Amino acid sequence: MNRNIEIMDTTLRDGEQTSGVSYSPKEKLTIAKLLLEELKIDRIEVASARVSEGELNSVKEITNWATENNHIDKIEVLTFLDNGKSIEWLLESGCKVQNLLTKGSLNHLEHQLKKTPKNHYDDISKIINTAEKNSIQTNVYLEDWSNGMKNSKEYVIEFLGFLYNQKIKRILLPDTLGILTHTETYEFIKEVKSKFPKFHIDFHGHNDYDLSVGNSMEAIRAGCNGLHLTINGMGERAGNTPLSSAVAAIKDFLPNIEINVDEKSLFKASKLISTFSGQTVSSNKPIVGENVFTQTAGVHADGDNKKNLYYNNLNPSRFGRKRKYALGKTSGKANIKKNLDELGIKLNNEELGIITSKVIELGDKKEKVTIEDLPYIISDALDYPTKKKNIVIESYVLTHAKTLRPSASLSLLINNKLYQESCSGDGQFDAFMNALKKIYSNQKRLLPKLIDYAVRIPPGSHSDAFCETTITWDTGIKKYKTRGLDTDQTVAAIKATEKMLNTEKI
Repeated sequence: MNRNIEIMDTTLRDGEQTSGVSYSPKEKLTIAKLLLEELKIDRIEVASARVSEGELNSVKEITNWATENNHIDKIEVLTFLDNGKSIEWLLESGCKVQNLLTKGSLNHLEHQLKKTPKNHYDDISKIINTAEKNSIQTNVYLEDWSNGMKNSKEYVIEFLGFLYNQKIKRILLPDTLGILTHTETYEFIKEVKSKFPKFHIDFHGHNDYDLSVGNSMEAIRAGCNGLHLTINGMGERAGNTPLSSAVAAIKDFLPNIEINVDEKSLFKASKLISTFSGQTVSSNKPIVGENVFTQTAGVHADGDNKKNLYYNNLNPSRFGRKRKYALGKTSGKANIKKNLDELGIKLNNEELGIITSKVIELGDKKEKVTIEDLPYIISDALDYPTKKKNIVIESYVLTHAKTLRPSASLSLLINNKLYQESCSGDGQFDAFMNALKKIYSNQKRLLPKLIDYAVRIPPGSHSDAFCETTITWDTGIKKYKTRGLDTDQTVAAIKATEKMLNTEKI
């Protein structure tokens, strides 16, 4: 029989406790709308009570919208044992659900609150009764519960027994410091659930040991009824359990568990939170990282062409994404072909081999090659695929210094004989051309006239993208163009010039 698990997202509360992160009221409202209406999250925790006037205004905006759109019961706020001040704050904010913070370990109770269990229970009972009188629903956090189960289990069980008879809806069990193993998570949740079967139990994981997703799955196996997650794993220290990873793992490995989250919106949500928070998502972060659906090795791309040998169940289309094939030194023909297919470009096997060799060469030089660069690489490489160079630019030195004219020193190999010259110019390429003209003049050779010089980068490419420099030459009889490709504009122009020098009948 299938079982439904509630997902509570706490990106706007616990996630905002990430160092250096603070959302504006408008940003919080935008995130809340996305969570509830696009991602289909069951509940969201949006703030801590009494933090600031700005926080109060943020919650008011969310609750006003939520009331108008029948979501008000899905909006939750963290509250405190403060003689009812948090309740007053909630009433002013318009929120109808409190997540009351209590002490889930004897260590916290005795050393932070400096109270006895009985005193603690009395304070909690008063707050719950006050909330009920004001039509506010109560869920209870047992802060440091995981340490409590390890070191003061009698207190935790006694505390839960007290709560069992209180007018509360959910028990929220946090692994506050992210110290639980998978086995411990299962055993502790199982024990609580067996002793208090009527409790609705949420598990709240932290990722200090990178175990939070596995712990969340074990909590479900043990019988918990809900999970607390954050977009991109936002949160204090190492963060909370990441929403995207947990959702994917549940859907793929727990077939009897149902959740309402729409997977196709996970990547969009990740991008939005990254933008609002200023926190960059690692490129290899599961599900939402930039490169997690990118095959790099040529053998993998080849395998994808042969019955999807390197596919798993994490099909990128599930998450509104596409599979990509990286271009670099490990690229094979299959990688190149996958990218060309996406661009609608067809090459024969010989041409494909030339382009593959060129991409590998660029990768060896640690150049970043993108799909947007491919048409430029093709144009450059296939213009002169097998032409023997009779004239080779052996080396050059270009200098540019403040208050001094740019200069160039050039070594040119003509039919295996070396010539060298140095010249200044109005720019580095102009200085290079002046040195070249000097060599040609001394050899009584003619150079065509440069009549046009154009530089462009691939649309959609990056700031470190290749430049394509196209130079138009005029021999007096005809005009023609040569192209050079490089990450440096001047070097690209020099490559275009070398092609001109090897063009017959100039």
